[in-house]
Amino acid sequence: MTAHAPAAPHQGLSTPNELLTVPQVMARLQLGRSAVYDLLRTRQLASITLGRARRIPTHALTDFIRTRLDQEAAA
Repeated sequence: MTAHAPAAPHQGLSTPNELLTVPQVMARLQLGRSAVYDLLRTRQLASITLGRARRIPTHALTDFIRTRLDQEAAA
């Protein structure tokens, strides 16, 4: 069996493995469903909609955490 190198993702785009569901974000941030949807609604946390499903790119979650840490440090 021959192993193939995975195709390099396009810059700025997420692959399906890099898209999180709301419950996965809830678990990672240890927040409730309403709190996560509030972050999405206020655009503090970026997401995409696929049909009726909401998905959060992992880079958006990382950016959100980094921004919050920077805000805490500046306060």
